[in-house]
Amino acid sequence: MPTLDDVARAAGVSKSTASRALSRPALVAPETVLRVRQSAERLGFVPNRAATALARGRTGIVAVVVPTLENAFFTPIIGGAQHRAAESGLQLTVVVNALRDDSDLDSLTQLSAQVDGFLLTAPLGSESRTLAACQLKPTVLVDREIAGVSSVIADTATAFAAVARHFIRDGHQRIALVGGSNRSWQNEQRIAAVRAATAGLAELAIFDPMPPTFAAGTEIAPALAESGATAVIPYATALGLGIVFALGARGVAVPDGMAITIERQVAAALGLTTMPTIDVDGAELGRTAMSALHDLMTRDTAETAARLRLPVPVVFPPGG
Repeated sequence: MPTLDDVARAAGVSKSTASRALSRPALVAPETVLRVRQSAERLGFVPNRAATALARGRTGIVAVVVPTLENAFFTPIIGGAQHRAAESGLQLTVVVNALRDDSDLDSLTQLSAQVDGFLLTAPLGSESRTLAACQLKPTVLVDREIAGVSSVIADTATAFAAVARHFIRDGHQRIALVGGSNRSWQNEQRIAAVRAATAGLAELAIFDPMPPTFAAGTEIAPALAESGATAVIPYATALGLGIVFALGARGVAVPDGMAITIERQVAAALGLTTMPTIDVDGAELGRTAMSALHDLMTRDTAETAARLRLPVPVVFPPGG
């Protein structure tokens, strides 16, 4: 296997010059960079990315921190982030840490010595603890916003408000919102948006906190059926599936007896083509967050924290 020494000899330069030409070409004359690269390609030399990263004081590894693996919402985010990281020559590791207490923060502090940055999803962490975690290494918050911290969110609040307005136009006078943890930033945003959309136009019943699971949907369905609500907006796909299943078992037809919004592919599979659907592109959320983190890690100077809000498409049925 050819070594850097072999490349240097073939190009007629020192080993240190060959190294700089391959890792930091801006510091070397263009004609020298070309000669070194041609020699490396001819010999079949492959740089050791890990060694290069360590020489720069980096590990080449970034961590995606998620509070749980039970919520399918995080799966495409991880996939999108991994794809974008690979394009930048970075490795991705996944860590389950909810930042619920100081021991969780201690764990991230230890991990920070082994990674170059964090993609942090911390819906349940207190603001002070989350801020402390963001100061450990370059960090981009995912699906949460805190002043002074770079973040990327899916704007589900605006999408939920649009669905609520659609239900009102369809004549629904009592709408149920099934939400997540009352400590979640996104949950607060969604509740505020739906409250504003229904104010003076329809009654709003809020059912939270509910975990994002099928079982939770089956458990809350009886209360929804007895609440007088005729339309439901669940915050998670699995939760919505559980509601649809349990309502059907009670003889409440969806959508005739109870309208509900759900992910488009799931709605199509269940034949619920007359319902509005919400589609969060988790992979794009992960890719965008990873791009923002890469930019943050490669900046030479501090800049104002970026705050990106990705639109969430709502697909309404024909005539809606």
